[in-house]
Amino acid sequence: MNSFSTLLRQAVFALGIVAALPAGAHSAAPVTSHDLSVNGVTLHYLQSGDGHGTPIILLHGYTQTSHMWLPLMAKLDGRTVIAVDLPGAGDSSIPASGYDKKTMAQDVHALAQSLGYRKVQLVGHDIGLMVAYAYAAQYPQEVQSLTLMDAFLPGVGDWQKVWLLRDKWHFNFYGDTPLKLVQGRERIYFEHFWNDFAADPNHSLSEADREYYTAQYARPGRMRAGFEYFHAFSQDAQDFAGFAKTPLTMPVQVLTGEKASGTFLIDQAKLIGTNVHGTIIKGSGHWLMSEAPGQTIPALVNFLNQHAT
Repeated sequence: MNSFSTLLRQAVFALGIVAALPAGAHSAAPVTSHDLSVNGVTLHYLQSGDGHGTPIILLHGYTQTSHMWLPLMAKLDGRTVIAVDLPGAGDSSIPASGYDKKTMAQDVHALAQSLGYRKVQLVGHDIGLMVAYAYAAQYPQEVQSLTLMDAFLPGVGDWQKVWLLRDKWHFNFYGDTPLKLVQGRERIYFEHFWNDFAADPNHSLSEADREYYTAQYARPGRMRAGFEYFHAFSQDAQDFAGFAKTPLTMPVQVLTGEKASGTFLIDQAKLIGTNVHGTIIKGSGHWLMSEAPGQTIPALVNFLNQHAT
């Protein structure tokens, strides 16, 4: 990428950050945009903070990117925070394989190691929570705390009875025909998740965010990569069942939507951890950061600060 293109992308990115922050929010440190190649994949990430406390790694879920974490980053004053685009999403590269969460966690871990982070706090929402768990399970001595936000853990307990059982069709929605059906209709497909998984379809992701994420995933190869997150669930279930045999001992925070995961993820977390703190976000569906930021962000900030070193 030439220098002009780089400067242009950074300028557009900066404007996007200003638009994304809620009214009255001010970040103590600027949010910068970076790329780093590890394990044969280039990971894009946002970074803020000046090195105070244990570094925090934020991992987004399906239909979203690192962009979702900007309001939280603005509240983590002074903390070193990186919000990663998962492989295949956002501005990270699109690998041919490796969408199982064990491998994705290894990629994120390699990023942390390259940045010199020997111990981190992990936060994951949706698919991101699966990657966060796989990271903590593989590198438990390097994880200060773990936060899991509304979804489920494949292979743990009675996971086939997950709260979104009625929508399990999309777990098997991958391949050439689904891609052709969705091409040019990405927003229609995503509206199913944004509306049906929310407590109130009219109080879910903002219109600006819907337009942003649709444009992000409509780029070549991005929908295929997203489908592969679900395609890998059978492998994830095998891996997670093995991980669960060794319970995690670090503090685990679980945040769930009252109208979504409810107690399901909290109960699962108690099967994989010995120090679990569960909170149900009242009145919220799956999209905690968008539906109930007033409950979700303070809960995250308090837990992360409490367990920082």
